[in-house]
Amino acid sequence: MKKGGPADTQLYARLLENLDDGVAAIDRGGRIVFFNPAAQAFFRLSERQSVGQSYQSLFASQKQLLYLIHAAVESGRSISDHENILLQRPPSTPLPVSASVAPIFTNHGEQEGVVLILRDLSRVCELEEAVRRADRLSMLGTLAAGLAHEIKNPLGGIKGAAQLLDMELVEQSALKEYTRIMVREVERVNGIIEELMDLARPRPPQLAPVNLAKVLGDIVLLQQEAHRGKKIDFVLNFDPSIPPICGDENLLTRLFLNLIKNAAEAIDCVGRVEIATRVASEYLLNQPGSRPAPVIVIEIKDTGKGFPPEEIDRVFTPFYTTKGHGSGLGLAICQKIVGEHKGFLKVESTPGEGTVFAVSLPFLR
Repeated sequence: MKKGGPADTQLYARLLENLDDGVAAIDRGGRIVFFNPAAQAFFRLSERQSVGQSYQSLFASQKQLLYLIHAAVESGRSISDHENILLQRPPSTPLPVSASVAPIFTNHGEQEGVVLILRDLSRVCELEEAVRRADRLSMLGTLAAGLAHEIKNPLGGIKGAAQLLDMELVEQSALKEYTRIMVREVERVNGIIEELMDLARPRPPQLAPVNLAKVLGDIVLLQQEAHRGKKIDFVLNFDPSIPPICGDENLLTRLFLNLIKNAAEAIDCVGRVEIATRVASEYLLNQPGSRPAPVIVIEIKDTGKGFPPEEIDRVFTPFYTTKGHGSGLGLAICQKIVGEHKGFLKVESTPGEGTVFAVSLPFLR
Protein backbone atom coordinates (compact mmCIF):
# COMPACT_ATOMS: atom_id res chain seq x y z
CA MET A 1 0.00 0.00 0.00
CA LYS A 2 1.56 3.24 -1.10
CA LYS A 3 1.75 6.09 1.35
CA GLY A 4 -0.74 8.77 0.47
CA GLY A 5 -2.75 6.47 -1.83
CA PRO A 6 -6.58 6.01 -1.89
CA ALA A 7 -6.44 3.31 0.79
CA ASP A 8 -4.58 5.69 3.13
CA THR A 9 -7.12 8.43 2.46
CA GLN A 10 -10.00 6.08 3.32
CA LEU A 11 -8.23 5.00 6.53
CA TYR A 12 -7.65 8.62 7.61
CA ALA A 13 -11.31 9.44 6.90
CA ARG A 14 -12.50 6.48 9.02
CA LEU A 15 -10.19 7.51 11.85
CA LEU A 16 -11.55 11.07 11.83
CA GLU A 17 -15.14 9.85 11.65
CA ASN A 18 -14.68 7.63 14.71
CA LEU A 19 -12.97 10.20 16.93
CA ASP A 20 -14.77 11.37 20.06
CA ASP A 21 -13.40 14.86 19.36
CA GLY A 22 -15.29 17.08 16.95
CA VAL A 23 -13.32 17.79 13.75
CA ALA A 24 -14.27 20.36 11.10
CA ALA A 25 -12.16 21.23 8.05
CA ILE A 26 -12.59 24.64 6.41
CA ASP A 27 -11.21 25.46 2.95
CA ARG A 28 -9.52 28.71 1.90
CA GLY A 29 -12.91 30.07 0.80
CA GLY A 30 -14.32 29.67 4.31
CA ARG A 31 -16.54 26.67 3.43
CA ILE A 32 -16.96 23.60 5.64
CA VAL A 33 -15.58 20.62 3.69
CA PHE A 34 -15.54 18.03 6.50
CA PHE A 35 -17.70 17.76 9.62
CA ASN A 36 -17.25 14.48 11.50
CA PRO A 37 -20.06 12.77 13.50
CA ALA A 38 -18.74 14.08 16.84
CA ALA A 39 -18.87 17.67 15.55
CA GLN A 40 -22.39 17.03 14.25
CA ALA A 41 -23.41 15.86 17.74
CA PHE A 42 -21.75 18.86 19.43
CA PHE A 43 -23.58 21.39 17.26
CA ARG A 44 -26.79 19.35 16.79
CA LEU A 45 -26.34 19.66 13.00
CA SER A 46 -26.36 16.99 10.30
CA GLU A 47 -23.70 16.60 7.63
CA ARG A 48 -26.14 17.95 5.04
CA GLN A 49 -26.74 21.07 7.18
CA SER A 50 -23.05 21.77 7.65
CA VAL A 51 -20.86 20.62 4.74
CA GLY A 52 -20.66 23.27 2.03
CA GLN A 53 -21.82 26.05 4.35
CA SER A 54 -19.81 29.14 5.26
CA TYR A 55 -18.24 28.76 8.69
CA GLN A 56 -19.17 32.37 9.45
CA SER A 57 -22.88 31.66 8.97
CA LEU A 58 -22.77 28.20 10.57
CA PHE A 59 -20.98 29.49 13.69
CA ALA A 60 -22.67 32.91 13.72
CA SER A 61 -23.67 32.56 17.40
CA GLN A 62 -20.23 31.22 18.46
CA LYS A 63 -18.19 34.43 18.64
CA GLN A 64 -15.21 32.81 20.37
CA LEU A 65 -14.95 30.12 17.69
CA LEU A 66 -15.17 32.74 14.94
CA TYR A 67 -12.33 34.67 16.58
CA LEU A 68 -10.11 31.56 16.84
CA ILE A 69 -10.73 30.53 13.23
CA HIS A 70 -10.15 34.07 11.93
CA ALA A 71 -6.93 34.40 13.95
CA ALA A 72 -5.60 31.07 12.63
CA VAL A 73 -6.46 31.99 9.03
CA GLU A 74 -4.84 35.42 9.30
CA SER A 75 -1.70 34.39 11.17
CA GLY A 76 -1.15 30.95 9.63
CA ARG A 77 -0.44 29.58 13.09
CA SER A 78 -2.24 27.26 15.52
CA ILE A 79 -4.34 28.82 18.26
CA SER A 80 -6.22 27.19 21.16
CA ASP A 81 -8.63 27.97 23.96
CA HIS A 82 -9.00 25.16 26.50
CA GLU A 83 -11.41 26.59 29.04
CA ASN A 84 -13.52 29.55 27.92
CA ILE A 85 -15.84 28.25 25.19
CA LEU A 86 -19.49 27.35 25.65
CA LEU A 87 -21.25 26.05 22.55
CA GLN A 88 -24.73 27.60 22.39
CA ARG A 89 -27.22 24.91 21.32
CA PRO A 90 -30.78 26.09 22.04
CA PRO A 91 -32.93 24.62 23.47
CA SER A 92 -30.23 22.43 25.05
CA THR A 93 -27.87 23.70 27.71
CA PRO A 94 -24.52 25.12 26.48
CA LEU A 95 -21.73 22.57 26.06
CA PRO A 96 -18.29 23.44 27.53
CA VAL A 97 -15.53 22.58 25.06
CA SER A 98 -11.87 23.19 24.41
CA ALA A 99 -11.04 24.34 20.88
CA SER A 100 -7.92 24.23 18.75
CA VAL A 101 -7.58 25.66 15.23
CA ALA A 102 -4.59 24.79 13.06
CA PRO A 103 -3.75 25.83 9.48
CA ILE A 104 -3.64 23.23 6.70
CA PHE A 105 -0.77 23.60 4.20
CA THR A 106 -0.20 22.07 0.78
CA ASN A 107 3.06 20.31 -0.11
CA HIS A 108 4.22 23.65 -1.55
CA GLY A 109 3.66 25.49 1.72
CA GLU A 110 0.50 27.30 0.66
CA GLN A 111 -2.30 27.60 3.21
CA GLU A 112 -5.43 25.92 1.87
CA GLY A 113 -7.62 26.11 4.97
CA VAL A 114 -7.81 25.30 8.66
CA VAL A 115 -8.92 22.38 10.84
CA LEU A 116 -11.02 22.96 13.96
CA ILE A 117 -10.81 20.38 16.77
CA LEU A 118 -13.30 20.45 19.66
CA ARG A 119 -13.17 18.37 22.85
CA ASP A 120 -16.14 17.89 25.17
CA LEU A 121 -15.26 19.19 28.67
CA SER A 122 -18.63 18.53 30.31
CA ARG A 123 -17.38 15.46 32.20
CA VAL A 124 -14.28 17.34 33.33
CA CYS A 125 -16.49 20.21 34.57
CA GLU A 126 -18.66 17.73 36.48
CA LEU A 127 -15.61 16.22 38.17
CA GLU A 128 -14.25 19.65 39.07
CA GLU A 129 -17.61 20.64 40.57
CA ALA A 130 -17.73 17.38 42.57
CA VAL A 131 -14.27 18.14 43.96
CA ARG A 132 -15.34 21.69 44.91
CA ARG A 133 -18.42 20.36 46.70
CA ALA A 134 -16.31 17.80 48.56
CA ASP A 135 -13.90 20.54 49.66
CA ARG A 136 -16.76 22.70 50.92
CA LEU A 137 -18.24 19.77 52.85
CA SER A 138 -14.85 18.98 54.37
CA MET A 139 -14.58 22.52 55.77
CA LEU A 140 -18.19 22.47 56.98
CA GLY A 141 -17.62 19.09 58.59
CA THR A 142 -14.67 20.42 60.60
CA LEU A 143 -16.75 23.39 61.74
CA ALA A 144 -19.68 21.10 62.58
CA ALA A 145 -17.50 18.87 64.77
CA GLY A 146 -16.43 21.86 66.89
CA LEU A 147 -19.96 23.22 67.20
CA ALA A 148 -21.41 19.84 68.06
CA HIS A 149 -18.94 19.35 70.89
CA GLU A 150 -19.79 22.75 72.37
CA ILE A 151 -23.58 22.30 72.04
CA LYS A 152 -24.04 18.68 73.17
CA ASN A 153 -22.86 19.26 76.73
CA PRO A 154 -25.31 22.10 77.58
CA LEU A 155 -28.07 20.21 75.76
CA GLY A 156 -27.53 17.24 78.06
CA GLY A 157 -27.81 19.54 81.07
CA ILE A 158 -31.04 21.12 79.76
CA LYS A 159 -32.61 17.72 79.10
CA GLY A 160 -31.61 16.40 82.54
CA ALA A 161 -33.01 19.48 84.26
CA ALA A 162 -36.28 19.21 82.31
CA GLN A 163 -36.64 15.52 83.24
CA LEU A 164 -35.96 16.26 86.93
CA LEU A 165 -38.51 19.08 86.88
CA ASP A 166 -41.04 16.75 85.25
CA MET A 167 -40.54 14.22 88.05
CA GLU A 168 -41.18 16.90 90.69
CA LEU A 169 -44.49 17.99 89.19
CA VAL A 170 -47.74 16.24 90.02
CA GLU A 171 -49.28 14.31 87.13
CA GLN A 172 -52.20 16.76 86.80
CA SER A 173 -49.97 19.82 86.58
CA ALA A 174 -50.36 21.91 83.43
CA LEU A 175 -46.61 22.59 83.54
CA LYS A 176 -45.87 18.96 82.61
CA GLU A 177 -46.71 19.74 78.97
CA TYR A 178 -43.91 22.35 78.93
CA THR A 179 -41.31 19.94 80.33
CA ARG A 180 -42.29 17.31 77.73
CA ILE A 181 -41.90 19.91 74.95
CA MET A 182 -38.46 20.84 76.32
CA VAL A 183 -37.31 17.20 76.31
CA ARG A 184 -38.74 16.56 72.82
CA GLU A 185 -37.09 19.65 71.31
CA VAL A 186 -33.75 18.89 72.96
CA GLU A 187 -33.91 15.39 71.40
CA ARG A 188 -34.71 16.93 68.00
CA VAL A 189 -31.73 19.31 68.21
CA ASN A 190 -29.54 16.42 69.36
CA GLY A 191 -30.62 14.45 66.28
CA ILE A 192 -29.55 17.35 64.04
CA ILE A 193 -26.20 17.49 65.81
CA GLU A 194 -25.72 13.74 65.24
CA GLU A 195 -26.33 14.30 61.53
CA LEU A 196 -23.80 17.14 61.56
CA MET A 197 -21.31 14.83 63.24
CA ASP A 198 -21.76 12.40 60.35
CA LEU A 199 -20.28 15.08 58.08
CA ALA A 200 -17.18 15.31 60.25
CA ARG A 201 -16.58 11.73 61.36
CA PRO A 202 -13.51 10.37 59.60
CA ARG A 203 -14.63 6.73 59.81
CA PRO A 204 -13.40 5.01 56.63
CA PRO A 205 -15.86 2.78 54.75
CA GLN A 206 -15.87 -0.89 55.79
CA LEU A 207 -15.34 -2.32 52.32
CA ALA A 208 -16.86 -5.63 51.26
CA PRO A 209 -18.68 -6.98 48.17
CA VAL A 210 -22.05 -5.21 47.78
CA ASN A 211 -24.88 -6.42 45.55
CA LEU A 212 -26.32 -3.13 44.29
CA ALA A 213 -29.44 -4.75 42.80
CA LYS A 214 -30.35 -6.32 46.17
CA VAL A 215 -29.68 -3.11 48.13
CA LEU A 216 -31.76 -1.01 45.73
CA GLY A 217 -34.54 -3.62 45.52
CA ASP A 218 -34.89 -3.79 49.33
CA ILE A 219 -35.05 0.01 49.58
CA VAL A 220 -37.77 0.18 46.90
CA LEU A 221 -39.87 -2.42 48.76
CA LEU A 222 -39.74 -0.25 51.90
CA GLN A 223 -40.54 2.94 49.99
CA GLN A 224 -43.49 1.33 48.20
CA GLU A 225 -44.96 0.60 51.61
CA ALA A 226 -44.09 4.02 53.03
CA HIS A 227 -45.83 5.81 50.11
CA ARG A 228 -48.78 3.47 49.75
CA GLY A 229 -51.14 6.47 49.94
CA LYS A 230 -49.74 7.84 46.64
CA LYS A 231 -49.93 6.39 43.14
CA ILE A 232 -46.20 6.11 42.56
CA ASP A 233 -44.90 3.67 39.98
CA PHE A 234 -41.47 2.41 41.09
CA VAL A 235 -39.57 1.09 38.06
CA LEU A 236 -36.35 -0.93 38.37
CA ASN A 237 -34.06 -1.15 35.36
CA PHE A 238 -30.90 -2.94 36.46
CA ASP A 239 -28.02 -4.11 34.29
CA PRO A 240 -27.83 -7.84 35.15
CA SER A 241 -24.18 -8.02 34.08
CA ILE A 242 -23.00 -5.85 37.00
CA PRO A 243 -21.43 -8.10 39.67
CA PRO A 244 -21.06 -7.11 43.35
CA ILE A 245 -18.87 -4.03 43.78
CA CYS A 246 -16.53 -3.10 46.60
CA GLY A 247 -18.20 -0.73 49.07
CA ASP A 248 -19.66 -0.17 52.53
CA GLU A 249 -23.15 -1.69 52.41
CA ASN A 250 -24.46 0.33 55.37
CA LEU A 251 -23.27 3.64 53.91
CA LEU A 252 -24.49 2.81 50.39
CA THR A 253 -27.88 1.78 51.80
CA ARG A 254 -28.13 5.11 53.58
CA LEU A 255 -27.10 6.94 50.40
CA PHE A 256 -29.68 5.31 48.13
CA LEU A 257 -32.41 5.34 50.78
CA ASN A 258 -31.99 9.11 51.03
CA LEU A 259 -32.10 9.62 47.26
CA ILE A 260 -35.04 7.28 46.58
CA LYS A 261 -36.99 8.67 49.56
CA ASN A 262 -36.40 12.23 48.28
CA ALA A 263 -37.56 11.19 44.80
CA ALA A 264 -40.79 9.72 46.17
CA GLU A 265 -41.43 12.74 48.42
CA ALA A 266 -41.02 15.08 45.44
CA ILE A 267 -44.16 13.53 43.90
CA ASP A 268 -47.43 14.94 45.22
CA CYS A 269 -49.96 12.26 44.28
CA VAL A 270 -49.23 10.46 41.02
CA GLY A 271 -45.86 9.88 39.39
CA ARG A 272 -42.97 7.62 38.60
CA VAL A 273 -39.61 6.86 40.21
CA GLU A 274 -37.14 4.98 38.03
CA ILE A 275 -33.97 3.42 39.42
CA ALA A 276 -31.47 2.23 36.81
CA THR A 277 -27.92 0.88 36.87
CA ARG A 278 -25.46 0.73 33.99
CA VAL A 279 -21.76 0.54 33.21
CA ALA A 280 -20.41 3.81 31.79
CA SER A 281 -17.85 1.99 29.65
CA GLU A 282 -16.86 5.23 27.89
CA TYR A 283 -15.26 6.51 31.13
CA LEU A 284 -12.46 5.15 33.31
CA LEU A 285 -11.60 6.39 36.79
CA ASN A 286 -7.89 6.59 37.54
CA GLN A 287 -6.88 5.92 41.14
CA PRO A 288 -3.26 6.49 42.30
CA GLY A 289 -1.38 3.19 42.42
CA SER A 290 -4.12 1.15 40.72
CA ARG A 291 -5.36 0.36 37.24
CA PRO A 292 -8.07 2.53 35.64
CA ALA A 293 -11.50 1.27 36.73
CA PRO A 294 -14.77 1.40 34.79
CA VAL A 295 -17.59 3.44 36.29
CA ILE A 296 -20.94 2.14 37.54
CA VAL A 297 -23.74 4.71 37.26
CA ILE A 298 -26.87 4.47 39.41
CA GLU A 299 -29.63 6.89 38.33
CA ILE A 300 -32.67 7.82 40.42
CA LYS A 301 -35.16 9.69 38.23
CA ASP A 302 -38.49 11.10 39.39
CA THR A 303 -41.38 12.97 37.78
CA GLY A 304 -41.80 15.31 40.73
CA LYS A 305 -41.79 19.08 41.11
CA GLY A 306 -38.14 19.59 40.19
CA PHE A 307 -36.25 22.82 40.90
CA PRO A 308 -34.56 25.56 38.83
CA PRO A 309 -30.89 25.27 37.71
CA GLU A 310 -29.73 28.00 40.10
CA GLU A 311 -30.67 25.77 43.08
CA ILE A 312 -28.55 22.78 41.99
CA ASP A 313 -25.47 23.88 43.96
CA ARG A 314 -27.54 24.94 46.96
CA VAL A 315 -29.25 21.55 47.46
CA PHE A 316 -25.93 20.11 48.66
CA THR A 317 -25.48 22.88 51.23
CA PRO A 318 -26.18 21.78 54.83
CA PHE A 319 -29.51 23.05 56.23
CA TYR A 320 -30.82 24.01 52.78
CA THR A 321 -34.01 22.15 51.88
CA THR A 322 -36.73 22.49 49.27
CA LYS A 323 -39.13 20.51 51.48
CA GLY A 324 -41.26 21.81 54.30
CA HIS A 325 -39.64 19.40 56.75
CA GLY A 326 -36.28 17.81 57.43
CA SER A 327 -32.93 19.17 58.53
CA GLY A 328 -31.51 19.79 55.06
CA LEU A 329 -28.50 17.59 55.79
CA GLY A 330 -29.49 14.54 53.74
CA LEU A 331 -27.87 15.47 50.43
CA ALA A 332 -24.75 16.81 52.12
CA ILE A 333 -24.34 13.41 53.79
CA CYS A 334 -25.03 11.67 50.45
CA GLN A 335 -22.27 13.74 48.87
CA LYS A 336 -19.89 12.70 51.67
CA ILE A 337 -20.72 8.99 51.29
CA VAL A 338 -20.15 9.13 47.52
CA GLY A 339 -16.84 10.92 48.10
CA GLU A 340 -15.75 8.25 50.59
CA HIS A 341 -16.33 5.67 47.84
CA LYS A 342 -14.14 7.70 45.39
CA GLY A 343 -17.14 8.52 43.22
CA PHE A 344 -19.15 11.62 42.42
CA LEU A 345 -22.77 12.75 42.49
CA LYS A 346 -24.51 14.66 39.72
CA VAL A 347 -27.99 16.21 39.65
CA GLU A 348 -30.15 17.56 36.83
CA SER A 349 -33.59 19.05 37.36
CA THR A 350 -36.32 20.79 35.40
CA PRO A 351 -39.15 22.61 37.23
CA GLY A 352 -42.43 20.80 36.68
CA GLU A 353 -40.80 17.79 35.02
CA GLY A 354 -38.64 16.12 37.65
CA THR A 355 -35.12 15.44 38.87
CA VAL A 356 -32.34 12.96 38.10
CA PHE A 357 -29.62 12.09 40.61
CA ALA A 358 -26.74 10.08 39.12
CA VAL A 359 -24.26 8.35 41.43
CA SER A 360 -21.03 7.31 39.68
CA LEU A 361 -18.93 4.75 41.56
CA PRO A 362 -15.64 3.15 40.48
CA PHE A 363 -16.05 -0.55 39.73
CA LEU A 364 -13.57 -1.90 42.27
CA ARG A 365 -13.51 -5.53 43.34
